[in-house]
Amino acid sequence: MANMELQMSPQLEQIHGEIRDNLRALANGFQKLDKIKDSNRQSKQLEELTGKMRECKRLIKEFDHEIKDEESRNPPEVNKRLNDEKQSMIKELNSYVALRKTYLSSLGNKRVELFDMGTGASEPVAEENVQLASAMSNQELINAGTKTMDETDQAIERSKKVVEQTVEVGTQTAVTLKGQTEQMGRIVNELDTIQFSIKKASQLVKEIGRQVATDKCIMLFLFLIVCGVIAIIVVKIVNPNNKSIRDIPGLAPPAPTSRRLLYLKTGEPF
Repeated sequence: MANMELQMSPQLEQIHGEIRDNLRALANGFQKLDKIKDSNRQSKQLEELTGKMRECKRLIKEFDHEIKDEESRNPPEVNKRLNDEKQSMIKELNSYVALRKTYLSSLGNKRVELFDMGTGASEPVAEENVQLASAMSNQELINAGTKTMDETDQAIERSKKVVEQTVEVGTQTAVTLKGQTEQMGRIVNELDTIQFSIKKASQLVKEIGRQVATDKCIMLFLFLIVCGVIAIIVVKIVNPNNKSIRDIPGLAPPAPTSRRLLYLKTGEPF
C-alpha cells in the first residue's frame, strides 16, 4: 500500500518508512543466516536480528499511537487502511519471530524468551534479558526470578501510591466542587433578592413621580387662581366703574351718600 494512498502525515510517514526499513533488514538478515554455517556466527546474527525486531516492535507501537491521535482528523476509510497496514506489518514481524524460533531450535539452544503477544492483540512485546539457559546455574535463575519479583512488587507499590493519590485528589476535587456549588446557589438567591428589591424600588419611583406630577398640577392650578384674583382686584381698583366685573365682597368701594342740608325758611314753623 503506497504512502500517497494512505494519506499519512509527515510524522506517520517517517515512522512507517523506518518500520519498512527494519522489515527489509530482517528479510535480508534471515537470507544471510541461511548461508552461514558456523553456529557462533549464526547466534550472533540472531542477536542482531532480535535487536531489529525489538526496534521494529517499538516503531509499530509508535505507529499505532499516531494512528489513534490522528483518528479524529482522518476519514473512516483512511483510518481503516492505516489499521490494515499496521496489522500487515505486525503479521510480517510475527513471521520473523516464528522464523527466529525455528533457527534457535535448529541450533539446539534453549533460551528464556519474554515474548508476550498481549491481551487481545496480535503484536509481540519486546524481548528483554534473553539469556542462554545452558549458561545459567540454578542459583542464577533463582536470583533472576527473585529480582524480577522484587521489581514487580515495587511497581505494584508505586501503582498503589498513584491510585491513593488519585483518590485523594478526586475527593478534594469533589469537596471543592460541592463548596462552589453551594456558593453559586447563595449567589443566585442573592441575585433574586436584589432583582426583587430593584423591582420594588422602580415601582416606588413611579409612584413618587406620579405624586410629584399631581402636586405640580395642583400648585399650577392654585397659582392660576391667585393670579386671576389679583388681576380682578387690580382692574377693579383701577377702573371701579367697570360694571362688567362683579364686585368682590369685602373689597367694593363704599357707596356714595348724598347729604341733604336741612334749613329752615323764614316764617316756616319748625
